[in-house]
Amino acid sequence: MTSDERWLTRAVELAVAAVPAGDGPFGAVVVRGGEVVAEGTNRVTAEHDPSAHAEVVALRAAGRALRTFDLTGAVLYSSCEPCPMCLATALWARVDRVVFAADRHDAAAAGFDDRLFHDVLAGRAPAPVPVEQRTVAAAASPFEAWVAHDGRTPY
Repeated sequence: MTSDERWLTRAVELAVAAVPAGDGPFGAVVVRGGEVVAEGTNRVTAEHDPSAHAEVVALRAAGRALRTFDLTGAVLYSSCEPCPMCLATALWARVDRVVFAADRHDAAAAGFDDRLFHDVLAGRAPAPVPVEQRTVAAAASPFEAWVAHDGRTPY
């Protein structure tokens, strides 16, 4: 068994174990240097948090464990293809790779259809809710404060 297969198997085990607890059937593992840094399962319903997807939960835990937001050198293993939010979180975390087992079509067959989100972000479908820019005089002031702050931590 390859290391990818080993960690994907663990992510799938986490996903299966989450179901009896009332959570969604998703699991994720963050690995760096051949060692598990953090694991996560879908906690959306348990925590009443629409962002508590398994991948996000695992990436947050990895950041806390390593005391950094930069997870360069790590690999995110997921039981299923990450939704756009989870993929964006992995990109922001700067992981080296994202590896998944089931795909979005497998998830859709079970009732988890995020195809619309993929289509909206790819420009193939309009957003299901209005997304508008409204400008105010101070709109750029947070960025001006950021640029002027000598103690900022770039990311």
